[in-house]
Amino acid sequence: MKDPKRNLIGLVFGAMFGGVLAAGSLHEYDTIHNMLRLDKFYVFGFMGSAIAIATLGLGILESRNTKTSLGGIISLQRSDINASHIRGGVIFGSGWAIAGTCPAPVLVMLSSGAMLSLVVIAGIFVGLAIADSKGSSTFGDGEHRITEDESLVV
Repeated sequence: MKDPKRNLIGLVFGAMFGGVLAAGSLHEYDTIHNMLRLDKFYVFGFMGSAIAIATLGLGILESRNTKTSLGGIISLQRSDINASHIRGGVIFGSGWAIAGTCPAPVLVMLSSGAMLSLVVIAGIFVGLAIADSKGSSTFGDGEHRITEDESLVV
């Protein structure tokens, strides 16, 4: 725990995000399955509105050089689409379709008592281990990496 304030902020916002996912039933397999079969469209509206609000809000905050609660300035990272983005999207989408969940909702599933979510959580850690074994041990978006000393390399 290098920064308790950062961890507390992450915990609070993570819990609020989990509550929103649970309220929208986005942690239930049937909801995701019905969305992917194009039987239920409200999930697309839910995700689309979240993307629109976040894009607009972050764009406004960035244009005003807004400081974060930890003292940094909001600066959005931009990158061109490349083959690794497509491969990652296909892998993520395939896992999402098979499991009916992705990393955030699977934790909500676990907290609601769905023990099969442990299989998905194990799969997430296997995927992380495979990615790490391929030499992608630094965190970043492919163009911007955070190195071991936590400085941003552009």
